[in-house]
Amino acid sequence: MPERPPSKAAAAFLSSDFRRYQLARVMAIIGAEAQSLAVAWQVYQMTHKAIDLGYTGLALFLPGLLFILPSGHAADRFDRRHVIMVCYSLQCLCTLTLFLFAWHGLHTVWPIYTVLFFIGTGRSFSGPASSALIPHLVPTEHFVNAVTWGATIFQIANISGPALGGILFTLPMHERIAGAPLVYLFTLGTLIWFVVLVRSLSVRPGRMEHRAISTDVILAGFRYVARTQILLGSISLDLFAVLLGGAVSLMPIFAQDILQTGPRGLGLLRAAPAIGALVVSFSLTWWPIRRRAGVLMFTCVGIFGASTILFGLSKSLPLSLLALFIVGASDMVSVVIRSSVLQLGTPPGMRGRVSAVNSLFLGASNELGEFESGLTAQWWGAVRAVVIGGIGSLAVTGLWSILFPSLRQADQLTPEALLNVEVEQSAREVRQL
Repeated sequence: MPERPPSKAAAAFLSSDFRRYQLARVMAIIGAEAQSLAVAWQVYQMTHKAIDLGYTGLALFLPGLLFILPSGHAADRFDRRHVIMVCYSLQCLCTLTLFLFAWHGLHTVWPIYTVLFFIGTGRSFSGPASSALIPHLVPTEHFVNAVTWGATIFQIANISGPALGGILFTLPMHERIAGAPLVYLFTLGTLIWFVVLVRSLSVRPGRMEHRAISTDVILAGFRYVARTQILLGSISLDLFAVLLGGAVSLMPIFAQDILQTGPRGLGLLRAAPAIGALVVSFSLTWWPIRRRAGVLMFTCVGIFGASTILFGLSKSLPLSLLALFIVGASDMVSVVIRSSVLQLGTPPGMRGRVSAVNSLFLGASNELGEFESGLTAQWWGAVRAVVIGGIGSLAVTGLWSILFPSLRQADQLTPEALLNVEVEQSAREVRQL
């Protein structure tokens, strides 16, 4: 009997830089998720207003909107490692400030929003640089595997972060250190760990873009996305589906007022989507997406919308956790496909600026989506806001499958296959004219 070939499920980990970067990343995400839970709980306990939870997302989103052009140029113009380290050093200062606010017993939310704005500023520059750095850490043939493992690690951190944040928040400590201050100290430690490990990477990508800054250079990412339909379709599908269907910012309301659980229950709700995503991401490392990627993406975004509706209607904690599990599982497939299309369908010298465009869309779907959820919950109530948002996600999925046929027809996740889909779609459009 012939020997079975060695498994390629962990091929990306053959790179020491990839291993080191993911070790840094998992700790930073755990800290950020724990901090997000602490901020949300702290804000809601101060005001008991859904709209104030929405403002936390808006404060994180605005920098991405303001700095989208310079952040993409910085990721292509400077060493991407240095950009990342500077941004996370800024986040260390912001987390220290949040700790001092909680330590001194802050009773107003506006200083917290100011700090969140600066955290968002750091993320707006680090996001494109981080996305554009990954192709330098692994060979091209291992890139989809690296994306899948990166998403897997993200979900492990998403599970651990909220759950750990909920536990830390409720530990019986000294009165001044208990709750949010303890969470913020933990997050500060994870951020320092991240900076140290990123500094130790051996890869030196240098600058990809050598031209001086100009309007044409800065806007190149927008132009490339606009004329590449498979990129525009995948990025905008995620934007509108998650913008309408996201319910993360309303979880404190569901935890306290609808499901009647406390911070630990909130931690479970925040972790449930990540558990679903983790199960799927582990599956994808062994059984990667080989064919019909576009159809699979549309199907999973539709499941995401339907599961969001189920969560909104649920009055039971187990059913809510199941719905959120399915939300995370379906979203994970979309994440892997979209991330692979983004990097494999973009030339190396453009990846920073194209990643900046994607970061803006991603921020709009997540942070701006939190503001949208808070605003609609203020108008209609949390349950109606989530249910209507899920219906909107289903509508967007159907419409986008018609508007972006090249995305629907995407098959294999390779640079050649993605280019062929785009070329064939352009040829069809020419013939129709």
